Amino acid sequence: MDGSVTEKLAIGCLVSVKTTLSDDFQGQVITFDRPSNIVVIHILSPFAIYQFKGSKGGARRNIRLLKANYIKELSYLGQAEDPLDIKKCFLDLNSLRAREELAIRQAEAESERIGVGVTGQAQNIFDALSKTLPVRWDKTVIVVMNEVRVSSPYTPESVSGGTPAANERVKKVLELERRRLQTRGGGQ
Repeated sequence: MDGSVTEKLAIGCLVSVKTTLSDDFQGQVITFDRPSNIVVIHILSPFAIYQFKGSKGGARRNIRLLKANYIKELSYLGQAEDPLDIKKCFLDLNSLRAREELAIRQAEAESERIGVGVTGQAQNIFDALSKTLPVRWDKTVIVVMNEVRVSSPYTPESVSGGTPAANERVKKVLELERRRLQTRGGGQ
């Protein structure tokens, strides 16, 4: 990238960018790191470029990190206030904590769906059952509807517990899911 383009990447500049990957966007340069050749741009909606001078603190920011080598065209649109002005920066810590807690809960829920010490076939059966019935792992046993247990080798014959109706339903679903997985090559 030539020097005239890097000059347009000064902090606070409003720019229009077209990348070599055919992305087209407008934004404000937050920073440009010459050694790594990475520019950080606050992406703005097209109408916000012209109203940016009165930007409100606390608004969400969509940030993009871009290797400057990928900039095909760069147009200077003007200069705005310092994007890193401490007095105007706002972090909603409660919102960030809530997002963090949600992400942690989702990760924990996803990790509970992964069987430990089970075969790939067992995990495939668990995943297939989970699409139609509430399931969880109890070590290497699949617990369905909190009452029916499916033990290794995870066949209809290895189903136990629960009411007779629930037991039969799980056997039927298990048999259909095993057959479906076998036709797809996922089971033996």
